[in-house]
Amino acid sequence: MFFLLAALQILAVGLAQNQTEENKIIGGYTCTQNSQPWQAALMAGPGRRFFCGAVLLSDRWAITAAHCARPILSVALGKHNMRRWEATEQVLNVARQVPYPSYNARTNNNDLMLLQLERPARLGRAVRPISVANSCARPGTTCRVSGWGTTSTPVARYPNALQCVNVHIFSEQACRQAYSRAITAGMVCAGVRQGGKDSCQGDSGGPLVCEGQLQGLVSWGMERCALPGYPGVYTNLCKYWNWIQETIQGRGSLA
Repeated sequence: MFFLLAALQILAVGLAQNQTEENKIIGGYTCTQNSQPWQAALMAGPGRRFFCGAVLLSDRWAITAAHCARPILSVALGKHNMRRWEATEQVLNVARQVPYPSYNARTNNNDLMLLQLERPARLGRAVRPISVANSCARPGTTCRVSGWGTTSTPVARYPNALQCVNVHIFSEQACRQAYSRAITAGMVCAGVRQGGKDSCQGDSGGPLVCEGQLQGLVSWGMERCALPGYPGVYTNLCKYWNWIQETIQGRGSLA
């Protein structure tokens, strides 16, 4: 029995670590339009193909997961429906990508990256930054995740409109119990114990908002989303507050 459990744990960790670019909203609802004005869509290449979420921190800076890095990036702000043009939308090129200096793509540790925009965003009702939490959320705290990721698993179905889902912060013990040795100090788990609600493919780099502040970024999880006992894993931004502020203000390490 021990060897079976150990093998299952290793398999779970392996599946989780292979999801770096596939992380992923399941069991949610369509967000009220422009209710998440900090939500950004991250797009790659000259063709501007959507592939990750991002979050607006100021008129010149956004943040996303480090595993969302690509040679050419742009961000769409003020979006709700990804299939049509909207009067509130703005598309801005990314002038500089600043991943956390010790980001580890193999373990997903320190999975965050700041994005300096080519020009300032126009702020208003539909486009507004959010502040990063400087203290960590307590277990049980209710939070909201948003994104345009798949609404079904394992067969992916991508929505037109921005989706939201309410989840809870897990204790560090419960998080480590789910993913064994894969959890680091820079990660936090969120979900619901019975499963059925989760971030999913296409949501990577998007916001985990708790009590009005940005607590985390969608980072990784199981191959199949929303499984009972396997919450989503998020970059725990309270651990990186100093680096984020120093980098935005021009005093941080840009390595």
